[in-house]
Amino acid sequence: MFEAAELGHRISKSEFDKEEPELHTKLLKVQRDLRETSIPVIVIVSGVEGAGKGEVVNRLNEWLDTRGIETSAFWDESDEERERPAHWRFWRRLPSRGTIGIMFGSWYTAPIINFVYGDIDFPEYERQLQRITRFEHMLSEDNTLIVKFWFHMSAKDQRKKLEKENKNKKYSPLLKKFSKRYKEFFQASEHAIRMTDLGVSPWHVVEATDRRYRDITVGRILLDALEKKLKQHEKSGTRSSAKKTSPKKLNPDEISILDHVDINKTISKKDYNKQLKKYQRELHKLTWAARQNKRSSISVFEGWDAAGKGGAIRRMTAGMDARLYKAISVAAPTDEERAHHYLWRFWRHLPRAGYVTIYDRSWYGRVLVERVENFAREVEWERAYHEINEFEEQLHEHGIIICKYWVHISPEEQLRRFQEREKTPWKLHKITEEDWRNRDKWEAYELAINDMVTHTSTEYAPWTLVPGNDKRLARVEILKTACQRLEEALS
Repeated sequence: MFEAAELGHRISKSEFDKEEPELHTKLLKVQRDLRETSIPVIVIVSGVEGAGKGEVVNRLNEWLDTRGIETSAFWDESDEERERPAHWRFWRRLPSRGTIGIMFGSWYTAPIINFVYGDIDFPEYERQLQRITRFEHMLSEDNTLIVKFWFHMSAKDQRKKLEKENKNKKYSPLLKKFSKRYKEFFQASEHAIRMTDLGVSPWHVVEATDRRYRDITVGRILLDALEKKLKQHEKSGTRSSAKKTSPKKLNPDEISILDHVDINKTISKKDYNKQLKKYQRELHKLTWAARQNKRSSISVFEGWDAAGKGGAIRRMTAGMDARLYKAISVAAPTDEERAHHYLWRFWRHLPRAGYVTIYDRSWYGRVLVERVENFAREVEWERAYHEINEFEEQLHEHGIIICKYWVHISPEEQLRRFQEREKTPWKLHKITEEDWRNRDKWEAYELAINDMVTHTSTEYAPWTLVPGNDKRLARVEILKTACQRLEEALS
């Protein structure tokens, strides 16, 4: 694979000086055109140590308008990054639509280095590469253009570079360290490129011995990729919105998962008070134990409008030290959030080791409200099941404890609560026209919920279906489940 990048390509200074101004101008033009689109662009800069990757990044910043690009260098992991899943550091630096993100180092760096130095075995290396292919495919499905550069030089040229740096007293510890394992890095990198050379995000192996050839080649490839993506975008028009269709409903004789929830269960006030205090005390103890063991946890609250999610969350937080948790209320996405993949805003709020994040509504909006209300196209919400499972699997592998609750009530109980809210001054803010509109689509939501639980209730992140007609019972069930999940994980 790398033989084609050891042919001795060179560009003279006069050739470079002749082509560079035109290339620079064209890149600026396509970057201006890019700003008017919904296309985020990721440029990955990877390759052999000593191949001039830093010089390439500086050249791209020189050729492009820096107001529309952001360069991220992924060197040593910070404590903040180590306390979250590996891909968290990349998600938070993904470019917004219409901009370019240059990644100096990327999600490829750690797997390759860890494999070469024996920190992971070959099956784990392949598993991590497969995760990368799924990640890039997901971003591409969301209209992201990924341009991947691998800068190559032979072992002989790398030794020459090292000798030159030593002679000029420009000591590079990484170059010295990695050059000793050139063969191992060669083999590991070749395997990584083969496995992740996707049609939607192909690799471009660039011979890096001659810096002028290297830089001009990068400019040509990036310009061509941007022009093709913009032409494709122009053909398809602006990012297509969801086609308005009548939401699907359950067949009259079809049994829903929700039909198995006994919503008529109740609890006496005396038992409620007793169990509430018991589980709040237990939750307080367990969350501190999780803190000491550096185990994070996430609680996801979904349910019908007026199902009592807010009340249940308040009873849960009452049992925890306020320093340990953060509650996120998820509303319609902001402009900044719409400019990224829908999962981006949830990745940003992942807790550090030992802390708790509570989501009041969550990423499941993609397969619920966005599905039923036609805010997402069918192809988007259908692939979201897999994307969500992949997301939650990464959380689980990192040791994050996941609790997911669907609070279920009957249509009659919801109507009673809606009417009560309209009559009670301090509850009036809780009822909106949107709540009444959602109620009209009860059957469509019921089908969406059924599909959601079917596709995303996993061993590591199961759904808990909570009977909610009796608010007291729902609160106790949620607290009890939270304690059980924490206890199981900590034991």
